Amino acid sequence: MNDLDKNLESVNRWVDLILEFSVKYGFQILGALAFFAFGFMVANWIGNRISKIALAKNIDLTLSQFIGSTTKLILMILLVIITLGNFGISIAPLIALAGAVSLGITLALQGPISNFGAGISIILTRPFVVGNVITVLGVNGVVEKITLGITFLTGEDGEQIAIPNKEIVGQVIVNSHETRILESGFCVPADVDTEKLISAIESILNTTDGITKEPTPQVGIHDFTYGGLVIGFRAWVPGSSYFQIRYDVNKQILAAMQKMDIKLLTPSVSALALPTHNTSTSSADIARPQST
Repeated sequence: MNDLDKNLESVNRWVDLILEFSVKYGFQILGALAFFAFGFMVANWIGNRISKIALAKNIDLTLSQFIGSTTKLILMILLVIITLGNFGISIAPLIALAGAVSLGITLALQGPISNFGAGISIILTRPFVVGNVITVLGVNGVVEKITLGITFLTGEDGEQIAIPNKEIVGQVIVNSHETRILESGFCVPADVDTEKLISAIESILNTTDGITKEPTPQVGIHDFTYGGLVIGFRAWVPGSSYFQIRYDVNKQILAAMQKMDIKLLTPSVSALALPTHNTSTSSADIARPQST
């Protein structure tokens, strides 16, 4: 019986302690939790509201989301500090601990953190925005999403291309905005009717679906080569259908040349126009009279 009495007494002590703690701190804890839940909803609403206001002011989507998310993060940090204060927890040691932890995390996660820094740089400087067609690090695509760590592109075949932001910053970025330049050329003999050929190519470029009217397509004599001319053309097309339009234009140009009986100037034909040199024969040998 003595053991039972001792156990009952121990249980009663714990019950009294819990009741005393609940009476003394219960309302404080409930109030702090309620304040945190309410503050979380308010911070979320304010962040979303700021993003919508930024979009209404014609600010870029990525930058608007970044402003809203940053505002929400700052409000959440303030909310946590106030909530801990309501619990009677001093935040000074926590700040010191957070500083030490952040130093260790920074050293351990240099790669991801550098991606975040590069992402902030891209969002603030805006070398490109969502919807632009860019070429960087040898890849091309339409910018679908810009996050702090990664920029996502969509290629013409629908493939998703993820590029770490630290690999983008400092590189040469070709931004074609919503379009991409279609540029090509080919060699023809020098005696062809260039006016007729250029006119036919202009007609093809002006009537092909997907080629923009502004800037207008450009066609002309791009250069000169041995035995012929280089006809060049440039047009601007949506980046998402670049290769499809390029192949269609090439097919139409080839058909037009066949109809006009114009043949491409091949390397073998060009070589016929080049003077032949015997590298083993010196100028002295050429000038020396032949013996009989």
